[in-house]
Amino acid sequence: MENACRICKRLVEGSECPVCKSKDLTKNWKGVVIIYDVNSEIAKKTGHDTPGKYALQVI
Repeated sequence: MENACRICKRLVEGSECPVCKSKDLTKNWKGVVIIYDVNSEIAKKTGHDTPGKYALQVI
């Protein structure tokens, strides 16, 4: 199961977020959004500026 970064919500496999370099990760998250195009409406609405897989809600 993937962990979610509590800072940027990126879903990661390891022990450190590749986007913000945080080690503050959790297994408690809900929903997934995959950003391919950072200029898309969903990327703008969710505030993500790096392509990747993100949790919609981090608990």
